[in-house]
Amino acid sequence: MVDQMKYMGFQGTAVADAVRIINDMRAYRHPETGDKTTIFLGYTSNLISSGLRDTLRYLVRHRHVSAIVTTAGGVEEDLIKCLAPTYMGSFTASGAGLRAKGLNRIGNLMVPNSNYCAFEDWLIPILDKMLEEQEAAKKKAQETGDEEDELHWTPSRIIERLGHEINHEDSVLYWAAKNNIPIFCPALTDGSLGDMLYFHTYRSSPQRLRVDIVDDVRRINTMAVRAAHAGMIILGGGVIKHHIANACLMRNGAEHAVYINTAQEFDGSDAGARPDEAVSWGKIKADAQSVKVYAEATVVFPMIVAATFARATTDSDGETRN
Repeated sequence: MVDQMKYMGFQGTAVADAVRIINDMRAYRHPETGDKTTIFLGYTSNLISSGLRDTLRYLVRHRHVSAIVTTAGGVEEDLIKCLAPTYMGSFTASGAGLRAKGLNRIGNLMVPNSNYCAFEDWLIPILDKMLEEQEAAKKKAQETGDEEDELHWTPSRIIERLGHEINHEDSVLYWAAKNNIPIFCPALTDGSLGDMLYFHTYRSSPQRLRVDIVDDVRRINTMAVRAAHAGMIILGGGVIKHHIANACLMRNGAEHAVYINTAQEFDGSDAGARPDEAVSWGKIKADAQSVKVYAEATVVFPMIVAATFARATTDSDGETRN
């Protein structure tokens, strides 16, 4: 069906182009080293809140992507869903009425306040333990005089730790930690996680958990610089889109790019910008294969994954091959 959509026109053709580009992205092998494309997947938090989380988990479980960039909600909502359910609701439900019932609306999805209480109960002991490890490493570094003995928490290391701690196969973070796929979150404090970190500073005072964002910039940029080929699959806009594109700037642009979002370019926003704007910045190569699909990701991305990554066959041990 998707193969025939290239003759449909409008966004049907764009979906078919996205499938072609992702398949080319996956098929690439460096002629000398055999290295594959380094695929950066970006998604906004609302997509983890939605059922698209299952599709994203599939990609991570089967190692179809090299690194992820998401927002704070894309981290915490994955964990919260392992602790308590999100419910279907309505876009038109009254905000005041929901507030009185202790419900938070994400589009037409509902998340009870109690879910975040469960998250806090689960998270705080982990933060306590992480702080203990940080302080123990600091003490060791003072004794040895070797700064390398210090423990520097970064957003990606925190997320990896939480993936191991949740130990739940429904979790994207769990499979990312298990498969050594880094999840970057430069806006880690912009959500319930930030609230918990804030509360924890008072709980642990005068000690405090320290988070180094510069190490993560170095890590993702180095991944891009060392990539034989770089591909971007970006669902949504904002910080996740720019962070991946900016990493690819360090290597003078990505060779493949697929954008999926509903934003328009007329307000000058990066979210709405077409790939050609990124070419002007050197974030996508001038001769790259790229497309923007103007569509809501929960509608089209499962179909795109079915026509690309899901064509890989699965071995009995869970490994995938082309």
